[in-house]
Amino acid sequence: MATDYYAVLGVQRDASQDEIKKAFRRLARELHPDVNPDPKTQERFKEINTAYEVLSDPQKKQMYDLGGDPMGGAGAGRGGGFGTGFGNFSDIMDAFFGAATQRGPRSRTRRGQDAMIRLDIELDEAAFGTTKDIQVDTAVVCTTCSGEGAAPGTTAQTCDMCRGRGEVSQVTRSFLGQVMTSRPCPQCHGFGTIVPNPCPECAGDGRIRSRRSLTVKIPAGVDNGTRIQLAGEGEIGPGGGPAGDLYVEIHEVPHPVFQRRGDDLHCTVTLPMTAAALGTKVPLETLDGMEEIDVRPGTQSGQSVPLHQRGVTHLRGGGRGDLIVHVEVQTPSKLDAEQEELLRRLAKLRGEERPLGQFQPGQQGLFSRLKDAFNGR
Repeated sequence: MATDYYAVLGVQRDASQDEIKKAFRRLARELHPDVNPDPKTQERFKEINTAYEVLSDPQKKQMYDLGGDPMGGAGAGRGGGFGTGFGNFSDIMDAFFGAATQRGPRSRTRRGQDAMIRLDIELDEAAFGTTKDIQVDTAVVCTTCSGEGAAPGTTAQTCDMCRGRGEVSQVTRSFLGQVMTSRPCPQCHGFGTIVPNPCPECAGDGRIRSRRSLTVKIPAGVDNGTRIQLAGEGEIGPGGGPAGDLYVEIHEVPHPVFQRRGDDLHCTVTLPMTAAALGTKVPLETLDGMEEIDVRPGTQSGQSVPLHQRGVTHLRGGGRGDLIVHVEVQTPSKLDAEQEELLRRLAKLRGEERPLGQFQPGQQGLFSRLKDAFNGR
């Protein structure tokens, strides 16, 4: 052979395909006609392109190493324009823009998808934390084929169309000359292997659906929408690939007495006006047990009694929120004669027979405030 293709690319005769490709891309960036239009450089570019076309193709490389002529005598100077030796046009593009896709067969083993379930818990469980046993339906490794996808006693076979490469090439002519394009093999769908006898249990997918039990630790302080991540407990991937993650989304069941706002709890106690005026103690079942709410004499409707550190545990950091008891004073709507007489006597004793009341400015609406602002008031 008149041309030493290894010397053209500047690699040893025992160079790997990766080393050959790197050498070609480096030279292509230096010698491409768009970068260096010198005629001598164009001839050099044709030579490295032809050399790469031969050395990157296993069959042509073998013929060349044995002393044959893989180019059919055409040599490095055949064709016109940029030369016809564009063994794989994508490699030219990769030399300038980087590889866009991964070459070669793709693996049948892939990571599984994440999964999510909703878990209902009570308020006290959210406040103090708990442990729950849950049932999940996810994909697991097929026990018949152990994720291989092939029926017992059989194995996957190398695809005879692409010979295990996972892609097939096609040469077409364009204004650039001959262009070789690659696409996934239509027979093996890019895997490089085929499964002639799929597993009857999983139909070749390597996984089946199954229900299993898990124990989830719920930390104290979780709220509606909190998601707990269980790494590796999601869907097993195709081909027995690694599992995704499982997310447990917390849903707090409404409490019959307490309303949660952040880490504070709120409730309302309704008292008759006599109890509010005289003061009283009201028993209340809190998350910590039975406690007495001390309503002081003269408590007004709308006032509140705080119980510190009786709320929900802070999810991040120590301590707890508060329990706020709102007081609502109930005025009797129906009085008998004796009750009415007693109230009239009380009003007379307090000088409240004809109260004038106390008036305060009402809250202005938005348009009234805007009008006053424009009027300079």
